[in-house]
Amino acid sequence: MAATMRSLRIGGREFHWGARTYVMGILNVTPDSFSGDGVTDLENAVSQAQQMEQDGADLIDIGGESTRPETWAGPGLSSQDELARVIPVLERAVAALAVPVSIDTYKAAVAERAVAAGAALVNDVWGLRRDPEMAATVARAGVPVVLMHNNPGGGYRDLIGEIAASLRESVELARSAGVTEDRIIVDPGIGFGKTHEENLEIIRRLPELRRLGFPLLIGASRKSFIGTTLALPAGERLEGTAAAIALSIAGGADIVRVHDVKVMVRVARMADAILQS
Repeated sequence: MAATMRSLRIGGREFHWGARTYVMGILNVTPDSFSGDGVTDLENAVSQAQQMEQDGADLIDIGGESTRPETWAGPGLSSQDELARVIPVLERAVAALAVPVSIDTYKAAVAERAVAAGAALVNDVWGLRRDPEMAATVARAGVPVVLMHNNPGGGYRDLIGEIAASLRESVELARSAGVTEDRIIVDPGIGFGKTHEENLEIIRRLPELRRLGFPLLIGASRKSFIGTTLALPAGERLEGTAAAIALSIAGGADIVRVHDVKVMVRVARMADAILQS
């Protein structure tokens, strides 16, 4: 059974689903971010987070490991290395910001330390499936969690049906570990194991994923499907991202995860005004 979508407290803030679209700013503290926006200097990272808050971000999502497709097959960054990247930034950001901070990780050890350092949300790009300790860790921490669909192998026969079924399985992992349904947000995983055409289809068919009954997060910002559509590198995908964000909001997105906060906040506010008029 899906959660009744009303509101959710993340950190010290109440998020009222359906009232407006919330904007999550992306802070990559990694040298190999796919979008070229990674920062490795502590002061610059904190300054960037403060600028995102000033530009209207409702959340700041800090991640220390690249999610480039070519990194999926390998062992990934060690927990120790990831912690060394994210914890100093997270501690400073939590102290400097009024908006809540989330941790973008699939590792239980990183999530546990990050929450202890002040992270108010865990964003798991593997939907609790990569680390068998992650579900229990999130449940013990008592924080909300984003469950993203991720299938590097691809090969869908029923794209939306298979994404929905996989997300339900991630939800069940969370519930079985003790995470309450009102603390679950789902993400169809734009750009993760999907073709250019499939990413476009997901955005077009978002209303079908709304039937899951959980708040919906969409991360389309600067993704390769935009670059393929417009034949543009990551640094020139602002307009394409804006179109994807606007149509995602029209399709029912509750949170949009973006790099270019100031512009996308304006896009979100305009889209909300049209939809709610």
